[in-house]
Amino acid sequence: MEKLKVGISIGDINGIGLEVILKTLTNRGISKLCVPVIYGSSKIVSYHKNIVGIEEFQFQSLRTAEKVHTDKVNIINCWQENVNITLGKVTEAGGQYALTSLKRSVEDLQRGLIDCLVTAPINKKSMELAKFPYPGHTEYLLDEFNSKDCLMFMVSDDLKIGLVTNHEPIGKVASLITRERILRKLRMMNNSLKMDFGIEKPTIAILGLNPHAGDEGVIGSEEETIIRPAILEAKKKGVLAFGPFAADSFFGTSNYKKYDAVLAMYHDQGLIPFKALTFGNGVNFTAGLPIVRTSPDHGTGFDIVGQNLADPASFRKAIFQAIDIHRNRSAYNAMHENPVVKRTDKFKEDDLNAGALKEEVLETK
Repeated sequence: MEKLKVGISIGDINGIGLEVILKTLTNRGISKLCVPVIYGSSKIVSYHKNIVGIEEFQFQSLRTAEKVHTDKVNIINCWQENVNITLGKVTEAGGQYALTSLKRSVEDLQRGLIDCLVTAPINKKSMELAKFPYPGHTEYLLDEFNSKDCLMFMVSDDLKIGLVTNHEPIGKVASLITRERILRKLRMMNNSLKMDFGIEKPTIAILGLNPHAGDEGVIGSEEETIIRPAILEAKKKGVLAFGPFAADSFFGTSNYKKYDAVLAMYHDQGLIPFKALTFGNGVNFTAGLPIVRTSPDHGTGFDIVGQNLADPASFRKAIFQAIDIHRNRSAYNAMHENPVVKRTDKFKEDDLNAGALKEEVLETK
């Protein structure tokens, strides 16, 4: 099985990003599964390595990703200067070096030097101080890859939730819920479930915007005038969409288990149940882009940084998920290029090998 080159941006240098990266990559089984390529600085990595207390961590330090070592962890030195690290603090430097790491990794992704990207958490205030003109990774990647739209898709083994609106103030959400936007997100989710997750006929549940899904117009009209018509239109186009459902009872009764994915109207409506049900095992995936990008389901952890308390499970899962999605997408594209071949023996063999390697990583974490 050919190993994928997985690019890793380090996120905020004052947060837990490098702690979970190092804890993940210390497991030597990861290097059997992929070629890790960290974008940052060997000095910064060494600093966090000492803070966490990891003694054995070997890496190759490089200037570019053109000749990475396939059996080692690779660190691309994006800067040479010494950096003032202030753990747990919002600083312009924290945002600036996170941005430098992100830019270099995206440039190499565009050039084909890495196969997919896993991003460690950034702090939005630090990024604002560094003049980053986006609310998050998702919107930045949308611009960088000239895509008109994408889907913020939180995924785990048992639950997948996408968002109609991403990082929007709650006061603006209702005005952004349109039939056209819902249809776009449904189409992207449906395509991603088929292409990236190998689900042949995905079923999608759609949540309402208002309490009790509007109670037939008593608590709001969006369900009847916007959401339900969008669902009916999606069904006409072959999408197996259902709803709208009242969000509280939908999760409270475990109704979500009946569907392959859920489309939520706004950020907290989707992420609160997702994190409550899957925290530590969930992954943020940006669906609808021509590239594969994942990230862990947590933030910079300023309150625990430097205490060796950060759990690497979600970051490890983000690496696994990026590899799986990339391979699923390759198999899907190969299948559609030659419709006679449903799934080659090579992909089946790679599936088995990758599964065995992941089990090895989990057993020795």
